[in-house]
Amino acid sequence: QVRLVESGGGLVQAGDSLTLSCVASGRTFNTVPKGWFRQAPGKEREFVAAISWNGGRTKYVDSVKGRFTISRDNAKNTIYLQMNNLKPEDTAVYYCAVDNIQELVLHSNPNEYEYWGQGTQVTVSA
Repeated sequence: QVRLVESGGGLVQAGDSLTLSCVASGRTFNTVPKGWFRQAPGKEREFVAAISWNGGRTKYVDSVKGRFTISRDNAKNTIYLQMNNLKPEDTAVYYCAVDNIQELVLHSNPNEYEYWGQGTQVTVSA
């Protein structure tokens, strides 16, 4: 059974940093893209970042460029999201996701991702 577990969320102040982790179990996903999404109360799930199978390519939503960094460690079946200079508008539940197709495209559409974690809450106070 495939399972994705996020961790690292919490309550921080504006300007602080957090690093989210997402560990996959049940099978390895070393040859497919992975991504991070977030969902704030009353809003739709939003793409945050995606990374290619080998970490060589990344994609970000404009609002986090220069502040967030996505990375992966295939030996640990884990992806990370380093978040710096956090802002109150970054407050959301953050989800990791796995695109179960070996492809070069990094999708921002959540419908392209097959497996999802349960989410971790990030709250940024002003």
